[in-house]
Amino acid sequence: MNFHVITIFPEVFDSYLGESILARAIKEKRVKVNFINPRKFVKGKYKKVWPDGNISLQIDDRPYGGGPGMVMMAEPIIKAVESVIKKLDKKKGSKVRVINFVPSAKKFDTVYAKNAVKKYTDIILICGRYEGIDTRINKILKTEQLSVGDFVLTGGELPAMILIDSISRQVPGVLGKFESLEEERVSSSEVYTRPEVIEHNGKKYSVPKVLLSGNHAEIDKWKASQNKVQK
Repeated sequence: MNFHVITIFPEVFDSYLGESILARAIKEKRVKVNFINPRKFVKGKYKKVWPDGNISLQIDDRPYGGGPGMVMMAEPIIKAVESVIKKLDKKKGSKVRVINFVPSAKKFDTVYAKNAVKKYTDIILICGRYEGIDTRINKILKTEQLSVGDFVLTGGELPAMILIDSISRQVPGVLGKFESLEEERVSSSEVYTRPEVIEHNGKKYSVPKVLLSGNHAEIDKWKASQNKVQK
């Protein structure tokens, strides 16, 4: 699975992708993550060279119709995405999906992650900033719009990390054993480990007896009942 992230802040991914399971998956080349900065595609009056030689690349502008904040311009985003698609067109068998994050869109979930691994070889993730991206990119790029929850974030980088993490888990070999996927076994939001009894402020907190019984049928039944309670 190849992820292509369109972002003006690629460095925010360094820590998350450089640790644990994702770092190993990238090292073993089961997953690949590329970053494309749309600022590289800024031209015309939005690319300004100052007398001291410094270059400023403006990627946003005031919204039509008024309103607070700034809106990311469509053209740099479009060109960034098209640069990825152009390279992928040269590869045989590439199946590409372009995703734009919108809080009001349909919700991303594990079912989507499973299907994505089966359907696509390459996923392009567009990370918006400020007040969002010029909506015309959705029609021009034929994006799929997704949400990770009913809330607004500062940018699309966190949602992109969520998709990379969740989808990567579904790639064969990333977690080692198929049974490592929580969704493929009976699991519960309640988990326990040693010691069997914890004493705190004069009270004892024990592991549920069923988990100590060794009766796997009863343990699975208990876990399933806990899931129903949580729902």
